[in-house]
Amino acid sequence: MDAQRLAGMARGWVGSASRRARDAADVVTGVGSDIEEILADPGLVASLERYAAEHGLSIAAVRAEAAEHLHEMVATHDSRATRSWDKLGAWIMRAHDVLVDEEDMARLKELDRQHSLAIVFSHRSYLDGWVLPNVLSSRRFSPLFTFGGANLDLPVVGGVVSRTGVIFIKRATKEIPVYRLALRAYITHLVGRRANLAWSIEGGRTRTGKLRPPVHGILRYLSDAAEASDGPDVMLVPVSIVYDQLHEVAGMTAEARGSRKRPEDLGWLIRFARSQGGRLGRAYVSIGEPFPLRERMATLRAEGNDTSQAVERVAIDASHRINRATPVTTTAVVCLALLGADRALTFERVLDTVEPLARYIRDRRWPVAGAANLTDRSTIRRALQELVASGVLAVFEAGTEPVWRIAPDQHLVAAFYRNTVIHILVERAIGEVALLDAIAAPEGADVERAAWERAKALRDLLKFEFFFPGRDDFERELRGELALMAPAGAGPLTVESAHALLDGSDLHVANLVLRPFVDAYLVVADRLAAAGDSPVEEAELLDEALRVGQQWELEHRVASAESVSLELYRTGLRLARHRGLLGGEGADTAYSGDSLGARRAAFLVELQDVATQLDKMAKIAQVGRSARGVR
Repeated sequence: MDAQRLAGMARGWVGSASRRARDAADVVTGVGSDIEEILADPGLVASLERYAAEHGLSIAAVRAEAAEHLHEMVATHDSRATRSWDKLGAWIMRAHDVLVDEEDMARLKELDRQHSLAIVFSHRSYLDGWVLPNVLSSRRFSPLFTFGGANLDLPVVGGVVSRTGVIFIKRATKEIPVYRLALRAYITHLVGRRANLAWSIEGGRTRTGKLRPPVHGILRYLSDAAEASDGPDVMLVPVSIVYDQLHEVAGMTAEARGSRKRPEDLGWLIRFARSQGGRLGRAYVSIGEPFPLRERMATLRAEGNDTSQAVERVAIDASHRINRATPVTTTAVVCLALLGADRALTFERVLDTVEPLARYIRDRRWPVAGAANLTDRSTIRRALQELVASGVLAVFEAGTEPVWRIAPDQHLVAAFYRNTVIHILVERAIGEVALLDAIAAPEGADVERAAWERAKALRDLLKFEFFFPGRDDFERELRGELALMAPAGAGPLTVESAHALLDGSDLHVANLVLRPFVDAYLVVADRLAAAGDSPVEEAELLDEALRVGQQWELEHRVASAESVSLELYRTGLRLARHRGLLGGEGADTAYSGDSLGARRAAFLVELQDVATQLDKMAKIAQVGRSARGVR
């Protein structure tokens, strides 16, 4: 089917679906009755009255504003609109087959019989909005209400989509407090009806492939509703959605390099649908471990956390469980191997590079997408061929044997796929750097203490990038990593045993895993240090960081192109803000003291020190590869 015909098909669907939806609207009374019921809720009435009194407004005007917001967001389930939307979804999803663990779905179905399910999912693609609802509806789950950005409430189409259970909400609501009151009341209403809810815990699509820090708005309203309810507890369900490949990755990585995001409109929808024509493998939907929200909040409060702290802990816990459920794709492993080599490899050397990764994944019992055998020759060859077909890899076949490499300007795309599983290697990477500190400990020093201090410092440095367990669990898991490096028993950590652990390992990942983030933070720290004690504008600093990062890439002052990313610079800036390096209030008191310029300079030195350690690990990794014959 040619592109013109596809576009015509989409326009025809939009027209017919909108007509059917308008016809259905005459018989669908759910919206109006829902709005009246929400507006009559005593909690909302009291909130609106209080707001009106505080701002000198009439209650009628405030109530009218709340009603207007509710008309924008309240969704229904209309069978005809849903069938139309599903047909479009099936066409748009034609690039992927969806794979689901049916045993996990059966267990979730049992929870669905008794509880409202609050599904928080990873967000790597616009396709997620079709994948998850279709997976659940095809297995006859209770109707799902999915929160989506108001930017996707497109003319004509938005009216159809809202009748499939999609709730369009604004992202920036600080200046419209009545909107927030209405949204809170609507979520309370849905919980009271024991409705199933779903939203992206990240708030928007990741531009790097790894899970973004969670946003708390919907979760905060939901936790309040769950705690106020006397019905069955709300079950928070972490869900990972990951793909072998995606057509939209190139666009997202371009945005990470500073390209402007094109606004969503009807033309965008048609172009997006049309772009999904080429086959790209599978989409994998994996269910993490659900947990009761009200019960979890009560436990956290009993531990002394206030509401905000408890919600943050719940969000991090959910994100951690999403990561734990995310399966390792063959695509991710191949990209990991080739990014680590950063040069062309023969097929045999690709296999040699993948083998220790595959063994580590097996030993850590991480799930593998489609139960694939990551050491199977045909599996790896097929992944190489598929990545060449999509342009991510290039193959040179004119020599004695074919060699594969990352294609020009495709490092960020390859890193996106690599980053879908980077979380499984972070603690291993931190452990390797900690061992270096153990080796460098002065004579008579506490070697183990030196290692743990480095590990904790790296955990704090990367805490806005990755989801770490609590400090006690983190230490336990890190000791588990050392045990994997010394299966016969790690024993007490000494200079000699640290040497033995590093030299005896066939897997060294610290430079590969941590370097892009450290290099990005270095650029931010360099710009802050250059500012001395002077105040900085965040937007200007990000723009400057992008330009300087591009310069450093050309000078080979950063290890790879993937560190030149606005997404990473923003996280580095968030860390700097947390440490009080931007000035102003709200900084962690642990990082106060000394002048602003001195603390900025110390931040730069800290990152330079970590980069030096990563350079050492890169050399150790190269020696290890040479010893195994992987050059």
